[in-house]
Order: sequence, then structure tokens, then C-alpha cells
Amino acid sequence: MADSARQSTAGKLATLVTSVFDLHVQVALQEADREKRRLIVGGLMVGTALVLLTGSLLVGHAALVLWLVQGWKLAWLPALLLAGAIDLVLAGLLLRIGGGQLKGPYLPQTTAGLSRTTRTLLGR
Repeated sequence: MADSARQSTAGKLATLVTSVFDLHVQVALQEADREKRRLIVGGLMVGTALVLLTGSLLVGHAALVLWLVQGWKLAWLPALLLAGAIDLVLAGLLLRIGGGQLKGPYLPQTTAGLSRTTRTLLGR
């Protein structure tokens, strides 16, 4: 009789835990739908920035390095290093702007709900 009562209690606890986590999954899916647009726009901005940066740098490098070598009378190595430094600054700026769109709290309601549920189940 005691084994039957334990199995019944364990079954009820398992059902409770399953239903609580199902609820949290539903909330997480709702939050993901709300965050989807922001994440897509941020990702597209970063991707577009990287493509544009790459294309413009290929064309711009040749012109810049030739101008530095011919106009400023620099050797090839310092001209290439200066072009690389400019690239780093521009890439950092574009990634910072696009990355800012991707930052943010992910699924805050789900995280808070799981914390509350865990505290409740553990009796804290």
C-alpha cells in the first residue's frame, strides 16, 4: 500500500512539473515571437554592414594605398598598415552599431518564471 501511495505521489509531482514546464515553454515561445523582429533586423544590419564593408574596402584599398604611395611618398608597407588601421576603426564602428541591435535581455519572463518555479519546488 505504501509503494502505491509513493507511486501516486511521484506521478502527481511529475505531472505538476511537466505542466509547469509546458507553461514556461509557451511563455518562451511568445517572447521569442516578440523578439524575432528585433533580432532579424539587427542580424541583417550586421550582415549588410559586413558585405558593404568588404566590397568597399576591396575597391578603396587599392585607391588608398596607391594614393599613399604616390601622393604621400610612403613605402608600400606603411601604406598597407595605415589602410588596415582605417579598416579596423570602420569595422568596429559598424559592428558596434549592429551589435547594439542584437543585445538585450532574452526571454526575461521565462527566466523569471523558471526562477520562481524552481524556488517554489525547492521550498525556498
